[in-house]
Amino acid sequence: MNLGSQIAWDDTVLPFQLDASDVRGRVARLDGVLDQVLSQHDYPAQIEALVAEMALLTALIGQTMKLRWKLSLQVRGDGPARLIATDYYAPQKEGDIARIRAYASFDDTRLDASKPAFDMIGKGYFAILIDQGQGMTPYQGITPIAGGSLAKCAETYFAQSEQLPTRFELSFGKSTLAGQGESWRAGGVMLQHMPKASPFASGEGGSGEQGLLAANDLLDEDEGENWNRANILLDSVDDLELIGPSVQPTELLVRLFHEEQPRVYDPQSVKFGCSCSADRVRESLSIYSAKDIAHMTTDEGIVTADCQFCGAHYEFDPNTLGFEASVKPDDAE
Repeated sequence: MNLGSQIAWDDTVLPFQLDASDVRGRVARLDGVLDQVLSQHDYPAQIEALVAEMALLTALIGQTMKLRWKLSLQVRGDGPARLIATDYYAPQKEGDIARIRAYASFDDTRLDASKPAFDMIGKGYFAILIDQGQGMTPYQGITPIAGGSLAKCAETYFAQSEQLPTRFELSFGKSTLAGQGESWRAGGVMLQHMPKASPFASGEGGSGEQGLLAANDLLDEDEGENWNRANILLDSVDDLELIGPSVQPTELLVRLFHEEQPRVYDPQSVKFGCSCSADRVRESLSIYSAKDIAHMTTDEGIVTADCQFCGAHYEFDPNTLGFEASVKPDDAE
């Protein structure tokens, strides 16, 4: 296989449906996105792994949503990994590329290299936030940290908050192709049972960890049989098939699910992208008084701000900031 065919599916999400199982899904491949996300920061290995897994989940989940603007995933814990946050910006029109950014906050002094990365989160919660833009009320759903991985947390979220049986199979890490340097690659498959008009679960507790709902709590006998069959087929996938680059997603779907009658739809490209801007920083500071702005002003007489996601650096005249601003931004230039 030539290089062109090897990279054709990188930074792409492919939607599909299994007609024989009443299951829909996504196959995602990320490489350049992860490299750009992680190159913005000098994260320890465990934090890099958590950010990579979260970015891959974000690509898979974001493509399933009917978004006008932004999907955000957040994990907050009481361990050394305090916060993992990602954003997925939907394409604004047909043919546009979706954008992903990610950020982590952590306490380097508390990291324990002998333990799995997920253990660095501790107790906390997994949240999905959907913001459809100006004039729309944001939605937020939260579930406890559970299951032993971020993928399992996402599965629990969909079972508990959306009552949708969901499965993720992910692989990610650094790899080296012949003639190229080391780079990040990630790949994954998301399976999700098609939504039902009347959820089967009573909502009174489930068989999952901490009494949370699990997939089998949401399906009747026939649906459960179809769902279990699709999951058993997905169990046979290996890491190299997930991350590529030699196995195309369409080939992977045929190998795994040919008896389930897979149907593919148009793929969605994704890239690293940030929404930060000077205007957005000004807007975020508009709630502060002149006294507050004075406390933020450096000895050099400026107010600075750095984007946690992309590292962009902004400098402002303090007289242009806050609700008591005495100078318009254009006049300060």
